[in-house]
Amino acid sequence: MYEAYMHEKIDFKADVYDVLMRRNELFSFNFSFKYSVRFFLGTLLPQNIDHSQSSDKGEVKPVYDRGNDFYNWFLGRTMVYTSGIFEDESEMLETGQFRKLNSVCKNVHMKEGDDHLDIGCGWGTLLRHAAKEFGAKSTGITLAQNQKEWHEKACREEKIKNADSLVMDYRDLPAKKYDCITCLEMAEHVGIKNFQKFLLQVKGLLKDDGLFYLQIAGLRRAWQYEDLCWGIFMGQYIFPAADASCPLGWVTTQLERAGFEVHRVENCGVHYSLTIKKWYDNWISNKKEVIKKYGEYWYRMWCIFLAWSAIIAAQGSSTVFMITNHINHKNDARSVHNGKKNKLFSRMDTFVGKNTLATQQ
Repeated sequence: MYEAYMHEKIDFKADVYDVLMRRNELFSFNFSFKYSVRFFLGTLLPQNIDHSQSSDKGEVKPVYDRGNDFYNWFLGRTMVYTSGIFEDESEMLETGQFRKLNSVCKNVHMKEGDDHLDIGCGWGTLLRHAAKEFGAKSTGITLAQNQKEWHEKACREEKIKNADSLVMDYRDLPAKKYDCITCLEMAEHVGIKNFQKFLLQVKGLLKDDGLFYLQIAGLRRAWQYEDLCWGIFMGQYIFPAADASCPLGWVTTQLERAGFEVHRVENCGVHYSLTIKKWYDNWISNKKEVIKKYGEYWYRMWCIFLAWSAIIAAQGSSTVFMITNHINHKNDARSVHNGKKNKLFSRMDTFVGKNTLATQQ
């Protein structure tokens, strides 16, 4: 169905989202050798086995360098490609994204002067938020030059300093200690093969009292057949080589194995569903511009991606885990009773941004 739709061999009489809401009445879930099995054996498995710097760059960089306008047409002005946090379904996308950015900074107890590293910073929105609202000195890395250029332009327009975006592979990060490290939905691209090495690298970049916020998209352990079909579609068309989207138990086991204490986990799949539905509505509203620049194929592909993903997240097939971690000092009392206030005993609501959510609304 989706291949035929993307290649304009079939059309729908109704909105794509509404059609997919009735997918169990209209379609069956099957794998074909041409579109699924061949991709799984010939592309997906080799990607998962490799995950070298050159292969990751070749897979990931073209995706995010496709065009800033392409992403802006569905992400909106915040350019945040992760889940927002909403208090009401009627809230604007920007309100949910501002609340999420604020939440991230508060979860790592960010305060003025903190050295902050964001691994996979995208278009730099969190970097600018941390610098502007919390007074942090933020550095982010991305593989996409287009994302860096967007961020630098936004910094000039908003007169923001101390928010630097670097085009760099995470494996090339210089040895430096940070007060807090964030990674929002980039670790999926690290891959299962390299996940433990990645976490050990992050731990080595943290100060003893530092906090690590990991936000990662995951799948439910007791998966259903549709979940696998959707996962193959995502790997083939949307997020190549992002094979570390795993159940929560696997992620937390990896974190603890790397020497982290997991302090807070929040499942925000319902929020992600609403976020993606708002992205879908943005995309539909920009149909003419998208087709004029990128053609019918890309427009239709993203219709399927956004509509199906909103539904998948709502039914619990996939979700997003927001995980706050601290280095495990193995009961070394000196790490706690060190003559200074330890972050673990700090009130989370102490470190708030300069602007309130109400002001943003």
